[in-house]
Amino acid sequence: MDLQRLGEKKSVVGLFSCLALITLLSCLTVAQESAAPQSSSATNAANTTTPNPKNAGVRPESYIIGAEDQLAIYVWKEPDMSKSVPVRPDGMISLPLIGEIKAAGYSPVQLQDVLADSMKKYISEPQVTVVVEKVASLSFNIVGEVQKPGYYPLTRRMTVLDAISLAGGFKDFAKTKKIYVLRSGANGAQQRLPFNYKQVIKGENSTQNIDLQPRDTIVVP
Repeated sequence: MDLQRLGEKKSVVGLFSCLALITLLSCLTVAQESAAPQSSSATNAANTTTPNPKNAGVRPESYIIGAEDQLAIYVWKEPDMSKSVPVRPDGMISLPLIGEIKAAGYSPVQLQDVLADSMKKYISEPQVTVVVEKVASLSFNIVGEVQKPGYYPLTRRMTVLDAISLAGGFKDFAKTKKIYVLRSGANGAQQRLPFNYKQVIKGENSTQNIDLQPRDTIVVP
């Protein structure tokens, strides 16, 4: 009888041990599931603090920086050196430590090398990224009876017809035969170049559909 009771006690103890083990495993599973979203949130939070610059649709190896462009300068692991700066009319930008430095006339890739060389006096092996945030030196303006008047970047070949399309087309009462382009010459004198929309779309006077130049203004009366 004693042996039988001892066996029964061992069976009961074993049963309770199995139940305890199952309960422990269930708790661990719930804890892991509840911790997973927190890990994901932490990852998302880390991503939001990482600089994610938007470029202005320019090619960093070929676009030439000009006056009034807005540049984002990122220096790896140097937040105090990283900032957004405008290119002044004299073509210069100002950065901490290195001070005044010429930016106009360089591509973003070339300027990265110039800035890195200047920063070597203060930073060991600087890694610099230059992003054109806003194109202002290469732009044209369209005003008057169009759907979306304003300034537009001129980062590729664009004609007057292209510009009108980009601006959303004409409003109802636009005088499409009397459009003109205002262009400033090298001597400061302003030219007025006519553009008759109705003739051009018929294939007549196609030479009026000129390629735009920086700072051209298209007037749609």
